[in-house]
Amino acid sequence: MKASAFVYPWDVIGDPDAAARIADLGVQHVTLASAYHSTRASTPRHPRHRIVTAEHAAVLYPPSAERWEGRTLRPYAAGDWAPGDAFGEAAEALAAAGLDVHTWVVLAHNSRLGAEHPKTSVVNAYGDRYPWAPCIAQPATRAYLTDLAAEAAVRPGARGTELESLGWYGLAHLHAHDKTGGVGLGDAEQYLMSLCFCPSCRDGYKQRGLDPDELAATVRSALEPVWRGAAPSEAGWPAIEKLLGADRAAATRAWRDETARTLQEAAVSAVRASASQSGADDFQVLLHADPVPYHCGANAGVDPAHVLSVADGVVVPCTGGTGLLAPFAEHRGERGVLAANFTIVSGMGGSPATLASDAARAADEGATELRLYHAGLASDADLEAVRGALAALG
Repeated sequence: MKASAFVYPWDVIGDPDAAARIADLGVQHVTLASAYHSTRASTPRHPRHRIVTAEHAAVLYPPSAERWEGRTLRPYAAGDWAPGDAFGEAAEALAAAGLDVHTWVVLAHNSRLGAEHPKTSVVNAYGDRYPWAPCIAQPATRAYLTDLAAEAAVRPGARGTELESLGWYGLAHLHAHDKTGGVGLGDAEQYLMSLCFCPSCRDGYKQRGLDPDELAATVRSALEPVWRGAAPSEAGWPAIEKLLGADRAAATRAWRDETARTLQEAAVSAVRASASQSGADDFQVLLHADPVPYHCGANAGVDPAHVLSVADGVVVPCTGGTGLLAPFAEHRGERGVLAANFTIVSGMGGSPATLASDAARAADEGATELRLYHAGLASDADLEAVRGALAALG
């Protein structure tokens, strides 16, 4: 079963043993970050450092001056955590170790963009902005994300790409010193708190027969019992219909689903055009995805049939179980990729000791490949367990 490990450029640059160590795990390729959000990451084996702080979302290569000239929304270059062409340098070392390199591109998740251009952000029903979440309905933001996908995905030496956060981002967000857990929100409440009320989305609701002011008031009213301490509603779309009313819920869903689908189509098309111009006609395009279309986050909520008609496959989170694979397996076809993504870092909730059995279960449920998060963050013991599991899988 083909496997790939996620890697940051700073895991490889400056560590002469990194590429060979990753190849020795038994993976066939790596998914190497080329555009990434802010993070603080450990590097437990690097000879020069132990903690890398990526202060803001950035591209990890020199962005094209020609592509971005005169544009207000443009990618940010990385600071000293990934200077110059960090992606290219790391990719060259990994390829020399016999590994295929695919790019890892984070798109609609960018706190610096929201801080410097607040009007690009999702705005909830209370008027609060989510700077980490660019609203994917806004034309300028869509153009920025589409061009970023094309540029960051097709880097020299890359054989394919994995596009993360290519859809709606909402309230849920890993954030430094987060203080939002005092009142628990269920699946339905998360949806309501993720509905956007920026001018573009307000126009979208109007096109579907909704008064955006009335919709916002309905959202606030529906959430009021939760803020007072009432238990959140049951999960699932029926719970959202109960809170908003079936017609209102359907109209918001129609607007958001169409917005996400058309952006995914545009971004994948742009990546393929860029790959073709570079002579890489067999370039593989995968999306990080969740089969529940109204879900938000890094694994974008999608319609499985639609996304598998657009992209070459999907990467599906499986650390908490493999149940999300089945909806994609039903529509995968003969050539589509269905990659089961397992966290292999014990300290982050992963279970590398059970990877062999977990992978076998994923294969039984339709997975064709594995993704391992994350070769740079995992301890030596975690990597040894992965090495043994991949050897057992053959």
